[in-house]
Amino acid sequence: MTTANRSETNAASPERISDVITPWVERQPDHPAMADGDGVWTYGQLGRAVADTRVWLLDSGIRPGDRVMIVGENCRAFGVLLLSLASIDAWSVPVNAHLSAREMNDIRKHSGARRVLYTASISPHAAEHANRDLATMAAPAGLAGVAIGPLAEDVEPEPLDPNIAERTAALIYTSGTTGLPKGVMLSNKNLLFTAAGSARIRTLTPQDRLYGVLPMSHVIGLSTILLGTLISGATVYFAPRFDPMGARVALEKNQITIMLGVPAMFAQFLRYAKMKKADSLHFPALRIISCSGAPLDASVKSASEKLFGLTLHHAYGITECSPNVTQTRVERPRTDTSVGEAFPGVELKVTGKDGQPVADGEVGDLFVRGPNIMKGYYRAPVETAAAIDGDGWFNTRDLGRLENGNLFLVGRSKDLIIRSGFNVYPAEVEGVLNKHPSVVQSAVVGRSVDGDEEVIAFVQPVAGVELTILELNEYAAARLAPYKRPSQFVLISEMPTTATGKIMKAKLTVSTLGTSQQTEGPPVTATPQSS
Repeated sequence: MTTANRSETNAASPERISDVITPWVERQPDHPAMADGDGVWTYGQLGRAVADTRVWLLDSGIRPGDRVMIVGENCRAFGVLLLSLASIDAWSVPVNAHLSAREMNDIRKHSGARRVLYTASISPHAAEHANRDLATMAAPAGLAGVAIGPLAEDVEPEPLDPNIAERTAALIYTSGTTGLPKGVMLSNKNLLFTAAGSARIRTLTPQDRLYGVLPMSHVIGLSTILLGTLISGATVYFAPRFDPMGARVALEKNQITIMLGVPAMFAQFLRYAKMKKADSLHFPALRIISCSGAPLDASVKSASEKLFGLTLHHAYGITECSPNVTQTRVERPRTDTSVGEAFPGVELKVTGKDGQPVADGEVGDLFVRGPNIMKGYYRAPVETAAAIDGDGWFNTRDLGRLENGNLFLVGRSKDLIIRSGFNVYPAEVEGVLNKHPSVVQSAVVGRSVDGDEEVIAFVQPVAGVELTILELNEYAAARLAPYKRPSQFVLISEMPTTATGKIMKAKLTVSTLGTSQQTEGPPVTATPQSS
C-alpha cells in the first residue's frame, strides 16, 4: 500500500470554493484572473462580478441548498456562476452544453434543479437549450449573455451541513454503468484539496498562465484548472473548445505556461504538425504539458515530447475522487506511460480477490482513500455504500499495479469506452438505440484508433423492417451528446448470444464489420469527462 506524505497538502485551504479569490482580490486587484475571447477580468473585477452575481442569484429565488444547473461552455461567466453559487451555499450542477435535450432533462429531473442558467452568448448549444426552456436574458451587467430559466417552485433545498467545508459545492453527473444519470456530490473540502494539491505539484505562482480548454462542466476543468489557478493568484485563459490551430495561437499570444489536456488533444496536435510539416512547435513560455482522462499511448507520448520539447506528464483521476488520484511529478519525469505517484495526501492500495494487498508489481483491484473522496452519489445510498466501504476506501473498479510507488493502469471498468477523454458507457447508448421501434437489440463496443477510441454500435433490426444507417444517425443525434454517438453503425441480422441470451460482444469483431453496413459518425472535440 502506498501512502503519500500528508505534509504536502495545504492545511490552510479556504472553507468555500468561492473563497479562493479573496486574498488575491486584496493583494493584487489589478492582476489578470480570467480571460476569454471577449476580454479579461482582473482579480478586483472578478471579485465585484462574484458579489454582483451573488445578489442577482438570491433575488432570483435561489436559496442555500438549492441545486442550480449551469449549461454552457468555458467562459468567464461560467466561472463566475460557479463561484457565486458556492458563495450562497447552493449546489452547482455544471453541464456540458453539447448534451442532448433528453440528457439535459434527465439531469434536471434527478437533481431537482431550482433554476437552470445558460451561457447563451458563448455557446450556440447553450442558446438552443435556453430557447427550449423559454429562458430570459436577465443577468447582471457583468454577465451579459447569461440566460435564466423558469423557477421550479416545488423543489426543496437540501439541509446544510454545520461544517462549511463539508457542504456540497458541485453535483457532477456521470452516466454510470447502468446508463442512468448518477450525481457525484463533491464538497468544498474535496475540490479545494485537489485545487491546492495540483497547484503545489506544478509550483504555480501568480506569474503562471493556464490554458483553460478542459471544460468546467467536468471535474478536471473545475478543480484543477479553475480553482487550481485562482487559489494560486494565476491567470486562466478560457477556450470553449479545442482545435490545434486555435490552441497554437492562444499559446503564442497569451504566453501560456501550463497546458493540461487529454491524450486525444495531443494526438490532434501531432496530426496538425504533420499537416503543417512542422517537426517542432516552439512556445518559450510553456513549461508544463500534461494529460489525463484516458490511456496514453507510448507513441503519442514520445512524439508529443519531441514536438513540444517538453516531458508529457500523465495523471489518473475519477470524478468521484475530485478527480486526482495519481500524478507524475515534474521533478521526477517518467519515460514510460505510468500515471505516476499517489496525489499528495491520498492513499492507494492494490488488492487481490481476497481483499489483501498484492505484492509490488502484481495486478489487482485499485482502491483510493483520502480527502478527495466524494460525499456520495446523490439520492443513491445503495450505490454509495457499494462504492465506499466502512473504512473510507473507494473502489475505482480499475485494475492496476504499483511499481516503486508508481501506478500503472492495466484495465478498467468493464465495457467503458474513453472517447477523446470523455467516458462513454455502452449501456446508456444501447438504452437509447433499443428504444427505436425498428430495433430489436443493440451492442455498443469500443475500438482503438490513433491513440483514441471510437464508438461502434451493432444493431439488429426488426425482421422484415427496413432500417437505414441515416435513420439511426439522425435518431442518435437527437438523443445523445456528440461524443456518445456511434462513429459507425453496423446492421447485423442476428446477435451472437450465449445459451442464456446474453450478447457475446467479444464476437462482434472487425470481421463482422466487413459484411455489414457501416458509416462514419460526427467528429468529437478532444475534451474530457472523468469517469
